[in-house]
Amino acid sequence: MMAMRSLSTIPALLLVAACSGGGGNGGTPTPANTAPSFTSPAATNMVENGTAAYQAAAIDAEGNPITFSIAGGADAARFAITAAGALSFVAAPNFEAPTDADGDNVYRVQLRASDGSAASTLDLAVTVTNSREGIAVKRVATGLNQPTFVTGIPGSSDVYVLEKGGNLYRLAPATGARTLVFTVGDLSTDGERGLLGMALLPNPLNADRFMIFCTAANGDIELRQYAFRAAGFPPTVLARMVIPHPGANNHNGGWMGFGPDGYLYVGIGDGGGAGDPGNNAQNPYSQLGKILRINVVSDPYAGAAPTFFAPPMSNPFPFGSGGDPYVFALGLRNPFRASFGPDGRLYIGDVGQGAIEEIDVLRPDQPGLNFGWRYLEGTRPYTGTAPGGLTPPVSQYDHGNGPKQGASIIGGYVYRGPVPSLQGQYVFGDYVSGNIWTLPAASLVQGQLFPAAGYERRNLDFTPDAGTIGSLVSFGEDAAGNLFLVDIGGSVFMVQPG
Repeated sequence: MMAMRSLSTIPALLLVAACSGGGGNGGTPTPANTAPSFTSPAATNMVENGTAAYQAAAIDAEGNPITFSIAGGADAARFAITAAGALSFVAAPNFEAPTDADGDNVYRVQLRASDGSAASTLDLAVTVTNSREGIAVKRVATGLNQPTFVTGIPGSSDVYVLEKGGNLYRLAPATGARTLVFTVGDLSTDGERGLLGMALLPNPLNADRFMIFCTAANGDIELRQYAFRAAGFPPTVLARMVIPHPGANNHNGGWMGFGPDGYLYVGIGDGGGAGDPGNNAQNPYSQLGKILRINVVSDPYAGAAPTFFAPPMSNPFPFGSGGDPYVFALGLRNPFRASFGPDGRLYIGDVGQGAIEEIDVLRPDQPGLNFGWRYLEGTRPYTGTAPGGLTPPVSQYDHGNGPKQGASIIGGYVYRGPVPSLQGQYVFGDYVSGNIWTLPAASLVQGQLFPAAGYERRNLDFTPDAGTIGSLVSFGEDAAGNLFLVDIGGSVFMVQPG
């Protein structure tokens, strides 16, 4: 009887179960949980050098709390996010040296919004924009006829400006006023020839004298010493050092400057022609393809006969045994522009052949370094079997049209002017591509190769207030360390705080 009674209750129980799903609401099912929906945009912009990138936002239909996380994306590793949706860069992005996957300053990351049960994603693009970082560039001279070089005047904010054809001006950057000092005569201006470089004697007792780098009418390179005369009279030539340069009108070099040791350093090209056909750069008896070091005698009339130039005894071949006594470094192709940095090192921009442009450095206490041309172009073999003991470049870049490429390096300066963001940066560029770059000077170390990928491309930062920098032929400094850029098209520009 007990078993029969239990069976009789089953239909009633099943009926109750079938009617219990509504929980007293008349049978309406509970709505399924929905994922949060993003309300913040899928793209945003931010200025470089900061870390705060974006604030994610979303809503949840059920009013559940939402937490945010990073779900993926090509540049996910560059970001961090809080549970509340504050997205930030792990390291502040640099517009001039982008680290996103495409290298286009658009960083892509996928965000996730979750209510604990369901989640949705948003593909976000963060575009990093440029900040000029306190850099302003002012055009301080225009209408020049192929200017080639600028150098400062001790005790003055004025600078000297050279023109390829031989004119030497004194320029006041504050006003743009310029005065013709004199015209260097007996020049050839064919091809890369002309008036190319200048250096003032560093000893205040020799303030009436200066050095000129030019190419004579017959094509030879001449290092001329001039003396200022009384007002109204042009400077006069005191002495000449002649470097034969037969044949080709290119690869003359063109830079000269006094080092911290008081000696004059001069960059001389290999004599021209593709591939250094005369093998001058590797010939220690030739002054072509070299850095020369010269003692410009302070008192040339102290001896029995006037002596204006002498080879320093600390040069690698002081008595002419084994090489030319004025040679200090070998194996260069065309060291057209160079400079001494505040650290006392010489920074050399050596123009390449067909594939590589290079930066070399040396100290005044390193006589006899061989930088490898023509065995090597940069670090790449060029011709012959390279011997041991060569000094490789500290940086190099490929020929091409990319943001870290070019075809004719213009060596620059380690910045020591008033713009904080440029302090300690080596500023250099390329004549063909028009790119202007910076890199930390302390990163240029002999025996290490600083990659071109690490260059900061400064074209936007160096956009001038007037005109364009289209054919960069030289950088320059004034006595206070202000940086100048020379465009052979006719203008001079000055870097200022902005």
